[in-house]
Amino acid sequence: GQNSTLTGTLAGQIILEGFLHTKIKPWARRLISRGIAIVPAIGVVWLSGEKGIVSLLILSQVVLSAQLSFAVIPLIHFTSDSEKMGPFVNKVGTKTLGWSIAVVIATLNIYLIYKQVSG
Repeated sequence: GQNSTLTGTLAGQIILEGFLHTKIKPWARRLISRGIAIVPAIGVVWLSGEKGIVSLLILSQVVLSAQLSFAVIPLIHFTSDSEKMGPFVNKVGTKTLGWSIAVVIATLNIYLIYKQVSG
């Protein structure tokens, strides 16, 4: 959870400052990002009580797990491109292992999402 929070905050800062050329004071950025994160959680707790907390925690873990494929697949694709990586390009064995793991992760995530949605 801490890694996700830190990564999300840094990614938001990079996007705002680097791509959108928007400067926000660090305390304001933290307040906004944490407010966006906590308001839905408070709403779930208020509407559904303790059972809602457990459901929200499980749902958040399913979403985080599903997002892993969106990081792994482009990473393997990028590091397997000889034009971009030059002498540091993935070797055949690394590519095979990487794509195999990516397929396993994606398949398990599809199954996890199916199980979560179906009950």
